Amino acid sequence: MHGLDLRALEIFRTVAIESSVSKAAKKLNRVQSNISTRIKQLEQNLEKTLFLRQKRGVTLTPDGHLLLQYSERFLQLSQEASEALKVGKPSGIFRIGAMESTAAARLPEILARYQERYPDVQIELETGTAGALMNSLLNCDIEIAFIAEPVSFDNVDTQPVFEEQLILVAPQSFPPLGDMSEISGKTVVAFEAGCAYRRYLEQWLLDAGIAPRSIMTVNSYLAILACISAGTGYAVIPQSVLDMISTMAPFQRYALPGNLSRIKTLLAWRGDYGSAKLDALNELLPAC
Repeated sequence: MHGLDLRALEIFRTVAIESSVSKAAKKLNRVQSNISTRIKQLEQNLEKTLFLRQKRGVTLTPDGHLLLQYSERFLQLSQEASEALKVGKPSGIFRIGAMESTAAARLPEILARYQERYPDVQIELETGTAGALMNSLLNCDIEIAFIAEPVSFDNVDTQPVFEEQLILVAPQSFPPLGDMSEISGKTVVAFEAGCAYRRYLEQWLLDAGIAPRSIMTVNSYLAILACISAGTGYAVIPQSVLDMISTMAPFQRYALPGNLSRIKTLLAWRGDYGSAKLDALNELLPAC
């Protein structure tokens, strides 16, 4: 087996994404026969079948799925190396991951200033839970991530950039909570499992001996607040999100106690990653 050709991997990746040789050829501005030949040569080189040919396109084999994961990493590292050696302003695609709260309440102004300074950078912002974002970061699907502490991976570097105050938000119809144990038996409204703030809330409830009746999964802060307004249950929401959402609905708000009152948001990146794009972003981020 010979060394892998980055151009062949780019062709392979495009065919995999498009699930079609003809569509890949059109996207890469090549003739279809050339794409087919390069894929066949790659399969012969690896001594593996990468695609199952079907009437309406192609699908990846298990070996194809494995190669696609490595292809993403190889191609990104190649792009990073090229950018690192360039002289001048940052350029290219900058794939950023962020929790929804950070993307909505913290990043808009920073990214607007970034785009004004570096118009040659194309930002792709992906939102998700902290767990999903860490998977994307480790799989090289994104270059950096804004996630809640803690992060405990040996090959991931972090720095604190924001601090969030977590607020327990309850419907006005609930009796005033003189004692937090009074919410026992009420429904929790939260993001899906993998959300850092949900994890903090669940740990706090466990430590305090508070048993929720159930957990309703809702993947939008606006929808969460609507559920609370309707009396469904209670939730934990960063104060920065509450500050930016205009609502006439009355809520009860209670700051969480102890260590949960302030949670740091970390900027995380793989230890082997570095780029002018990240350096430029760091100049705009606050020190925490």
